[in-house]
Order: sequence, then structure tokens, then C-alpha cells
Amino acid sequence: MNKLMLSVLSLGLLFLVSSFTEPPKESKPTKGINWVTIEEAQELSKENPKKVIMDVYTDWCGWCKKMDKTTFADEKVVEYVNENFYAVKFDAEANKSFAFKGQEFTNPQFTKALRVSGYPTVVFFAEDFSKFQPVSGYRQADEFLKMLESFNQAEPAGK
Repeated sequence: MNKLMLSVLSLGLLFLVSSFTEPPKESKPTKGINWVTIEEAQELSKENPKKVIMDVYTDWCGWCKKMDKTTFADEKVVEYVNENFYAVKFDAEANKSFAFKGQEFTNPQFTKALRVSGYPTVVFFAEDFSKFQPVSGYRQADEFLKMLESFNQAEPAGK
């Protein structure tokens, strides 16, 4: 009898405790820009040519962080970039090396070759990487979206 009473009390206590705890919330996948490396962008462009945008940033850049949290998180910007571009996230000061169009670069060397003089800078590339255009400075989402649309409709100027 005592065992039965103890079992019933235990089950009741278990039920009571479980009713006060929240069920685990389902985590929604966060939709963001599909960032790739410069090497991946080159490979992807061979199979399915698209223009490329490269976010050139540094870890210490406050405006870069703000652009990540606002502009690059904006729903319309995310959708437009993912549909029309390959997007590369590029740390200008990282101690890495990679191949670009058959030539080896370090991140700082490539940053210099792209004529990046401030952060953040977004570099727009033609589908075949033959032309590029750096655009420096923080941009709000609406302004950045207009810039994306403009670059998507015309070839970037100059190399």
C-alpha cells in the first residue's frame, strides 16, 4: 500500500513539475545572406555565372558590424543578394592565402589589389571577375538595395 501511495504521489509530482516547464521552442532557421569564400564564388561562377559582391571588412570596424546587423540583415537585401549574386565575406586583415584567377594572394595583398582604402567596402565583380568596382562606406538597406540593382543591370566600370 505504501509503495502504491508513493508511486501515485511521485507521478502526481512529476505531472505538476512538467506542467510548469515550457516545452522547448522550435528554433526558426535564420534566413540570411548565403556567404561563400572567394574560391567558392569562382567555382560557382563557372557552372552558373552570376555577379559577385564582396564585403571587405575588419574585426575592429564598427561600421562593418553595424552593416552586418542592419543592411546585410534586411529582408529585401538578403533576398535580392541571394537571388542575383554570389556574396563573399572577406576579412581584409586575416592571415590567409588563396588562389584568385590562378594567382596566389594573402588577404591583405588582395585588399590592396582591389584598391580598398577604408572599411566597410563592398567590391562588385563581373560574372567572370574581369572587372571590379569597390564602393567604400556604410550604406543603409534602401540605399544599398538601389546600388545592388544598379550594378546588377550594368557591368561594373573599370579594372
